[in-house]
Amino acid sequence: MRARMALLVSGVAVELREVALRRKPEAMIAASPKATVPVLVLADGQVIDESIAIMRWALGQHDPEAWLAGDDAALIAGFDGAFKHHLDRYKYANRHPGDSVDHRAAGLAMLAPLEARLAGHPNLTREHRSIADIAIMPFIRQFAMVDQGWFCRQPLTNLQLWLARHTGSALFDRTMVRTTPWMPGDAPVFLNAAVRS
Repeated sequence: MRARMALLVSGVAVELREVALRRKPEAMIAASPKATVPVLVLADGQVIDESIAIMRWALGQHDPEAWLAGDDAALIAGFDGAFKHHLDRYKYANRHPGDSVDHRAAGLAMLAPLEARLAGHPNLTREHRSIADIAIMPFIRQFAMVDQGWFCRQPLTNLQLWLARHTGSALFDRTMVRTTPWMPGDAPVFLNAAVRS
């Protein structure tokens, strides 16, 4: 999601190959043996298979909203690491032994500083959305969706409004457009064209 959002904002033309994770195409596995999404294969054959790296690459090509000016690498790393660890164990409690409530509490503790940041301005690093907002928003969205009633009862009014703004944006809507999973031999579908249909 976050890589796609950065690619859309950058306007960089990329061929989109929607993947059904149950039937990963051989071309994807050949490009990136770890076989996780997203994967970006550049024209020179270079492979970028981390979503935050794809974001930074796309915005390095063209950054019309100056998202990189709001790059808080430490904040993003904390959510890519510790928060994601707790999110996975809270969201997928059946896959991870242990107490999901403890992981929920640890995740909640990481959200409190964001609530304080958002008391000062509408986004995490500045007035306008930035890479920091979009890089961590999908994780917070997933965390909120595990138990929406519980999340809405937490003292996180600023964060809840921030999340609603981002998930209610035109960019989010364009990002969530799905296409038919790619099969070898399919005609190319380009990201910016796919989201307009």
